[in-house]
Parts: sequence; C-alpha cells; structure tokens
Amino acid sequence: MDQTLGSIAAPVPVRVSATDDPAELLRFAIDAHAGGAVALATLVDIRGGAARTLGSHVVVAADGRFCGYVSGGCVEAAVASEALLAMADGCDRTVKFGDGSPFFDIVLPCGGGISLAIHVLRDVGALQHVLDRLGQRQAAGLAYSPEQQSLEPVDPPPRAGWLQRDFVGVYRPRTRVVLSGQTIEAQAVARLAEASGYDVIIRGQGEEGRAAGAIDRFTAVVLLHHDLDAEAAILEAALVSPGFYIGALGSSRTHRRRVERLTALAFGQDEIDRIKAPIGMFGPTRDATSLALSVLADVAAARLMAYA
Repeated sequence: MDQTLGSIAAPVPVRVSATDDPAELLRFAIDAHAGGAVALATLVDIRGGAARTLGSHVVVAADGRFCGYVSGGCVEAAVASEALLAMADGCDRTVKFGDGSPFFDIVLPCGGGISLAIHVLRDVGALQHVLDRLGQRQAAGLAYSPEQQSLEPVDPPPRAGWLQRDFVGVYRPRTRVVLSGQTIEAQAVARLAEASGYDVIIRGQGEEGRAAGAIDRFTAVVLLHHDLDAEAAILEAALVSPGFYIGALGSSRTHRRRVERLTALAFGQDEIDRIKAPIGMFGPTRDATSLALSVLADVAAARLMAYA
C-alpha cells in the first residue's frame, strides 16, 4: 500500500467502506486509533452548493485506510492525502476544495467550495462519549477547537456549525421505525427499512406496550392495518409520544372515521393533525413495493424537516 515520493514512502489512500453513518465512522476511528494515528476530517464550511451537510466526516488511518464522505465522492481521496500529511506533521490543518481553493485541478461538480478541519486525534474519549450517547438513543455534540487542536463532548445545539471559535458537530440516533400491521404492505416496508439501515421494531399481536415504549423523538410510527380496531392501541400511544412521524394506512374516508373515533376519545386537533393519512409521499399505490417506497420516502422527508 505504499508509494515512493523521492526517498519518502507514503501510504496510498484506500477507501475501505462506503458508509456515511456517523456512528460507524467513529467506531472505525476508535478501532484504528488502537493501532496507530488517526485523523478526523470535518466539513466546517460550505460555499455555494454542496453534496453533504456541515459536520460530515472522513476518517483516515495512518496506513491510508479511510471512510466517510464530505462531498459526492470527488474529493475524499485528496482529503485523505491531506490527513496523512497532517498525521506525519503531528499538527491539525484546514484545507479548502472547490471555490476558493488552491487546488485548481479539483473542481466540485456543484460549483461551490468546502473547507475541512483535519484533526489528528490525541485520544478517543470524546468519540466514545458520542457512541455511548447514541447507544442510549440520545443526541450528542462534539466541539472542535482549531486553536487548542482539541475535541471535547458538549451538549448538542439544534444544528452543526460554528459557535464563537469552535465548530460543534451534532450526532443523532439513527431513525427507528415502529411498524404495526400483519399485512403484505408491512412486510415490504420492513424489508426496505432494514435495507435502508433503519432500526426496525415490528409490533406483534399483544405487544402494544413494548412498541409504545420504543417510541422516542427519532422514531417514525407506521400503521399498516386494514382495520381501525387493530391499530387503535398503538395509534393512541403514538399520539402522546414524541415520535417525529405517524402514518396510517387507509383512504380519506377511512381517515374521517379514524378522526371521529379519536375525537370521541378527547384527542385534540393538534394531536390528530400529526397523523399522515393516507400514508406515504405519493399515492394511491396499487402494490406493496410502491407503498413501501412511498412510506419510507415520507419518513425520510419528515426526519429531514424535523432535524435539518
């Protein structure tokens, strides 16, 4: 994995994973740090358009292995090369790509520019703190100080960005989908949600309590029943939960009946308005796969709106 530059052997950057899951990236950093130096490159500034959000990472090990994305894939190898130089110097650095960058041969397809803060990890305690918080289904924050070349855990702000002289990244648990329904549509949604990397909990008969207890503010509740009685218990639990999305199967006529039942149970209009019914981003659909795509596209859009 080495190439010779003059008399110096330098590692060649090699992508080892296509993931952009922040938790997986931080685990890679912790594991790699046990065997040598590691650098964490963070997207800290965007000029114009960009393919990734502020706080996105590329993690680079001293042997050239790297993972993560700060663009659509066009600059990551160059970022890894800069991170290797930072590790060789033992000093953090900030680099620019695209608009405003000295690298004229690296042009971002979106036409904008990005800045990356490359931090050579001294220890991984702050990263482990984030993983511990995510494991408890809680958001976490990391403050990077360019002046101190340090990384410290902090309470997460609403969104990633600069707070005075520090850049604060935000990490949130992956989307959980609590799925209720013994239908072919439910099976299709479960398969696609799992393939999308979501945390899927399928509510079985008599398991309303367990399912309701799993609904946190990073959870979407998906009700795919053909019978209003079957959905009643989990729907009522979802309406008093902090879940960011509640969707229910059925026609507009069915939803009017649903609203009448909930109103009779003293649910307020604001609570009832949380229900997306008919469920999904587009419709009507006539097959299970199309419905699954419609539902999960709606869930993804709602998550972005809730935590932009």
